[in-house]
Amino acid sequence: MSNVFVIGHRNPDTDSICSAIGYAEFKRRTGMPEALAARCGDTNDRIDFVLGTFGVPAPRFVSDVSPKVRDVMQPNILSVGPDATAAEALGIMDEHDLRVLPVLDEARRCRGLVSLFKISKFLFPAAARLPDSRRVVSSLRGLASTLGGTLLLGHEPDREEDLSLLIGAMRVDSFFERLRKFPPERLAIVVGDRADIQERAIEEKVRVLIVTGGLAITASMLEAARRNGVSVISSPHDTVTTASLARASISVRHVLSDKFLTLPVDAPLGDVRGKATSSGFLAFPVVDTDGVTVGILSKTDFLKKLDRRLILVDHNEMSQAVQGAEEAEIIEIIDHHRIGALATHRPILFRNEPVGSTCTIVSECFFRYGVELPQPIAGLLLAGLVSDTLNLTSPTTTSVDREVLGRLEKIAKVNATEFTERLFASGSLLTHKPAPQAITTDCKEYTEDGSTFSVAQIEEIGFTNFWKRKADLLQALEDYRASKGYRFSTLLITDVTTQSSLLLAVGDPGLLGHVDYPRLEPGVWELQDVVSRKKQLLPYLTHCLHQAKAA
Repeated sequence: MSNVFVIGHRNPDTDSICSAIGYAEFKRRTGMPEALAARCGDTNDRIDFVLGTFGVPAPRFVSDVSPKVRDVMQPNILSVGPDATAAEALGIMDEHDLRVLPVLDEARRCRGLVSLFKISKFLFPAAARLPDSRRVVSSLRGLASTLGGTLLLGHEPDREEDLSLLIGAMRVDSFFERLRKFPPERLAIVVGDRADIQERAIEEKVRVLIVTGGLAITASMLEAARRNGVSVISSPHDTVTTASLARASISVRHVLSDKFLTLPVDAPLGDVRGKATSSGFLAFPVVDTDGVTVGILSKTDFLKKLDRRLILVDHNEMSQAVQGAEEAEIIEIIDHHRIGALATHRPILFRNEPVGSTCTIVSECFFRYGVELPQPIAGLLLAGLVSDTLNLTSPTTTSVDREVLGRLEKIAKVNATEFTERLFASGSLLTHKPAPQAITTDCKEYTEDGSTFSVAQIEEIGFTNFWKRKADLLQALEDYRASKGYRFSTLLITDVTTQSSLLLAVGDPGLLGHVDYPRLEPGVWELQDVVSRKKQLLPYLTHCLHQAKAA
């Protein structure tokens, strides 16, 4: 059973993280055991403070939910080593109905692919290469093993050789005439219990005598073979079968294809599908970052249907969702923001309520359906609620938020006011983070009237830290805007004690000229009584866009 990821937006804040954990808990308790809280961005000091306070681990980090090679590969690899025989490879392919096998060395690095086609080409050469039909490339020990026979006498049995196969199925004088056409030290003679052929082959000091049918070899013949340095193998098969199997004793390293395409295990399927399916290869070894083969993938594996499901919390716009969300099945959305452009393949549960935080909605799910709310989860939901509503002082606060917070305080056994003070004192982004990281920690992308822009927010106690780093923040904001190609980018610095904000904005001068709040310095405006990105700043920026368009 695959996981259903309950996941917030790309730059998660406290409400996003806590609502993901809380809603995953709710879904597990109401019949979805596969629900798992996830995040697609880093936590910050305040989130870590909340998680540490209530003893709950951070959600699993998932940077990309698009299907990966690892999702469709075969992890149980059927393979052979370079020294395996073609007969062994053919046995595995026949048993498992395969056309190709990877050849892996001891370090599990792929040396090539061995295919039915390549083996058949060796075993059954074209008319122009008929002399090759006699070739036996093997050691004597490997030859005996392939035949399922016994090496009765073996001189240098482990030395690989390129032998010529000759069948002793004729009169001895005819056999002798044929024998003289080949170097005896390279001959493998296949014969039954014909003593005259055996004797003549031994006299000529051939490399190996293969006696078929499991027939007995006399002691005197074995002794003569020993004196003349002739090796002897007893084969249990008839002559035809023995000759066929002898050819299949060749090591696969001689018949493998050393040109092949490997796929990185974490590569998105969309990135490799075209190259793989248009190639002439039947299978693709899958490797990790160290080049170790961890799976195998065939062209038909690209057709597998993947069960990748998401529940989005605290956002509903694809521009803010985890990478690859458009390739997954979104089955639910729990949010309190404006409804953006998002299309789904089928009807889903979409709970969007005009309240101060997503944690309020998640808490109501527990209360409405009478589901037990564990104390640590209640603490997390309380933290998300007071963070997003600035402890019920934000203009986004509703009566529902107030009612829910009261119930959460009792379950979590936490005083909201005291906790809020500790929460906002737990870490200052402007003190602990480099400017490029500070401006993107809680940043969201929006599109309105064909313009794409970003709105970030940092909540501080006072503006002292901001004024110390104003220049760095403005430069980082402009660099970020340029790298994303946004029309403009903004950063709202909110003082939670005075309930007011400073606005940093960079980008289109024509648009920024419509910002009519008091400008303190180039790129910095004072926004008295503005603390909500969602309910106050975003509608105002949209208004400025409309004015700029009409101008």
